[in-house]
Amino acid sequence: MADLTHFDGKGDAHMVDVSDKAVTSRIAVAKGHIILAPDTLDIVINQQAKKGDVLGVARLAGIMGAKKTSDLIPLCHPLPITKVAVELTPDPDLPGVRVEATVKTTGQTGIEMEALSAVSIACLTVYDMLKAVQKDMEIGGISLMLKDGGKSGRYEV
Repeated sequence: MADLTHFDGKGDAHMVDVSDKAVTSRIAVAKGHIILAPDTLDIVINQQAKKGDVLGVARLAGIMGAKKTSDLIPLCHPLPITKVAVELTPDPDLPGVRVEATVKTTGQTGIEMEALSAVSIACLTVYDMLKAVQKDMEIGGISLMLKDGGKSGRYEV
């Protein structure tokens, strides 16, 4: 296992110095889901939620979540994000909503945390928009599917 880069020689947490790393194009794709009761999913599909367009609001929240990642995760570098795409797909077989986020940058460090944050925040927003009709929704499966760029190269599930 590679050395953990967020700890110094004394074992104290620190922000990694990326100033000597090459600037490269980077991309990360993450996924997740929120499980809903079939009746709750019908509310989403038929756009009948009292708070409004569940999928549209969750998409915007996911985009905002990616942009705010370095404010939420202490050792993340703020990155110049060049693209965030969040797709929310109702899935009756789950039943629920599948979420996928793609985030891009040109920089000196990876963009994985931003993609994972986008998915997490989108799922949490779906929960928030529907909690009046269902409390036992379950968020899960949040994982990195792809990262590319930088010294460590490509990772893909």
